[in-house]
Amino acid sequence: MEKFYLEKPTLQRKKEALEYIYEFFDNDSGIHGVGSLNKYIDDYEGWLRFVEANWNRPVTDTWVPSHTYFLIRKSDDRIVGMIDIRLALTEFLKKYGFNIGYSIRPSERGKGYNKINLYLGLQVCAQYGLKEVYLDADLDNPASWKTMEALGGIRIREHIDEDDSTNVMVDYVIDVVKSLEEHKEEFAPYVNEEGKVK
Repeated sequence: MEKFYLEKPTLQRKKEALEYIYEFFDNDSGIHGVGSLNKYIDDYEGWLRFVEANWNRPVTDTWVPSHTYFLIRKSDDRIVGMIDIRLALTEFLKKYGFNIGYSIRPSERGKGYNKINLYLGLQVCAQYGLKEVYLDADLDNPASWKTMEALGGIRIREHIDEDDSTNVMVDYVIDVVKSLEEHKEEFAPYVNEEGKVK
């Protein structure tokens, strides 16, 4: 049984992290939930500083604290996914963006890994006292919103994307405590109990 854990980004993962992002480029795949890593291709060290600054950032009208993690598969020490977790929401983010963004590298999709990714992300949310979290996805990306539904996500809204009038978005809310309790046995075999987050 494969084991997974979340790991805070480090300089030691630079080569792997950039390979992760380039895989999206090579597959002409949309990029979400990577903590803006795709904007720092030529400055990974700068991205690490950005991620560190976000870790304990005070809540303002434009910024909130957020934690970015790599999803690591223990058997081969490979980055298979990423998750970005906002620990608070501004008024804008309550309408667009929400608490959690995630991704799985194209070559590792279709294996159920994003459900594990989200489950581990919900554990982080629980550690910081979040009772419920909000997520969104494109309506034409069922892999994403079915992941949310698999963890107890309830669809609360469908709306036109303000940045793209041809795109429909779907918004979800997840009860963090309820989800973790109801899915504990399902995901326990995949979680690296030695340290869920490193």
